[in-house]
Amino acid sequence: MSGKGLSFKDFDALKDYLKDEIITTQEVADLLGCSRQNIKQLVDHNTLVPVKITGRDRLFLKSEVTEYKIARASK
Repeated sequence: MSGKGLSFKDFDALKDYLKDEIITTQEVADLLGCSRQNIKQLVDHNTLVPVKITGRDRLFLKSEVTEYKIARASK
């Protein structure tokens, strides 16, 4: 299985990747040390872009959130 530079040997490897790398709005807020409302503002300003928006939540790539956190800390 592969796509966009990622390759997985089987479905279990894909599931493990998703479990480890896809995080919810609350997990993003915890990682950045801010509120869910602040995350909404970051999304509204396209500072953070979710990979999926569900009825109640947004899902993000952990690596992108971590990159944002590092960039923010270096300012």
